[in-house]
Amino acid sequence: GAGKTTLLRLLSGLIKPDTGRIEICGRLQALIALGAGFSPQLTGRENVYVNASILGVSKRDTDRLFDRIVDFAGIEESIDMPVQSYSSGMVVRLGFSVAAHLEPDILLVDEVLSVGDLAFRTKCQVRIQEMKQKGVAIILVSHNLHTVSHVCTRAITMDKGRIVYDGETET
Repeated sequence: GAGKTTLLRLLSGLIKPDTGRIEICGRLQALIALGAGFSPQLTGRENVYVNASILGVSKRDTDRLFDRIVDFAGIEESIDMPVQSYSSGMVVRLGFSVAAHLEPDILLVDEVLSVGDLAFRTKCQVRIQEMKQKGVAIILVSHNLHTVSHVCTRAITMDKGRIVYDGETET
């Protein structure tokens, strides 16, 4: 009810603002909802290539990154099965891995990383730190203050669509 997910959906272009405009500079990758951007009838492999092509990543570059994407997701045995047969955890694993390896300039992350086992969540946090060090802008929506303080240097607190705090995460 605060407006966090709506804000991410606006930033990602999934919904259009009623007034004003949003301008994004760079390649954007979003992890907003389980399976967002995946076609359930396509295999995991096909979805990786479709997502990459939508982002403007060449087939050659996707070929180069493919094994790393699948290895990070840990779903090697299921990559050629339709995504509709995946558990929600498998979808999140593949979705995060695609987003994290296609080298976006901006990464939008909603609460989706609260799904999955501790080892995978830890691996995701390490990958997010690596991306942050490479200069990727990360916009994270979470109720988990530990995650926010670990990932973010700046925090915005919202209440019913209004910003009530905007400043250093520590504060």
